[in-house]
Amino acid sequence: MSKLIKLNKKNNHLVEVVINRPEKLNAMTKPMWIELGKIFKKLSKNNKLRCIIIRGAGGKSFSPGNDIGEFKKERSSSKLAKSYGKYLHGTLGNIYNCPIPTIALIEGICVGGGLEIAGCCDIRICGKNSRFGVPIKRLGLTMAAKELEVLLSVANYSTAMEILLEGRIFNAQEAFEKKLVNKVVDDKDVESEAYKSAELICEGAPKVARWHKQFARNILKNGKVTEKINNLGYKCYDTEDFKIGYKSFLDKTKPKFKNK
Repeated sequence: MSKLIKLNKKNNHLVEVVINRPEKLNAMTKPMWIELGKIFKKLSKNNKLRCIIIRGAGGKSFSPGNDIGEFKKERSSSKLAKSYGKYLHGTLGNIYNCPIPTIALIEGICVGGGLEIAGCCDIRICGKNSRFGVPIKRLGLTMAAKELEVLLSVANYSTAMEILLEGRIFNAQEAFEKKLVNKVVDDKDVESEAYKSAELICEGAPKVARWHKQFARNILKNGKVTEKINNLGYKCYDTEDFKIGYKSFLDKTKPKFKNK
């Protein structure tokens, strides 16, 4: 299964997770969902990592979501679908709750479950010819509530309803206007732009990046700033990286953070 979900280590701070089924446009199967979830669970424990990039292989598609050909065997009843959903939703949760900054490098198709995977990432960068949407109404299917939660985390209610009720496939510019992606660049520049973003993330203090993710997710979850999360914001002053950053700023030099 590792051949269908590849892990490319770029350096000690950056890894690339690749959905590797280009002959099927990187359509997801149950074993692939399970493997992707395991990989993110393992990566989340790596304190040295500063950024994770996730992409689809082949350059034509990030992912169109689930392989419909698998439905007869794996999702032909509510009982089977519920069992399948545990793996799918668990994987989305592992990506969304990953403490390490994540970037979705989107080339081509990003539809259905593919859009859900990208939506769990912190930053989404796509090409001008990328396509988006959730056309499951044509299958007579609902988007499970836990999956809709992902869509609502990046789009407002009205936009999410438009995407689901109309079921259209729309272009990158519209995706940008709907706030589904952060940047739209020429197709040939998607990879370089994503790695440029990753480089900027890796240059920063790693603990600070993780704290920012933790703060933001906690505020969104609770709808307010709790005293606990507010107090946690002051821990950065006790880190070695703060001393390094503060001194570098005064000395007008580039900081080399130690993640301590």
